[in-house]
Amino acid sequence: MKLTRRKLATAVLVPAAAALAQTQPALPRNPDEELKAARDRAKSTGDALAQQTVPMATEPAFQFRA
Repeated sequence: MKLTRRKLATAVLVPAAAALAQTQPALPRNPDEELKAARDRAKSTGDALAQQTVPMATEPAFQFRA
């Protein structure tokens, strides 16, 4: 089964975005709570992405150039 980068991104991101859109946390009241909320969101997003399997043959959507 061959997937293009766009199809792979759609397959991975659409279900994750739908799941995240259903659970909206309460708004933080001060800068410390806002920072903690941002770190929690980043961690939960990273955990969701870590659960996805991507074959090593999949090429990245960008190239690093020095």
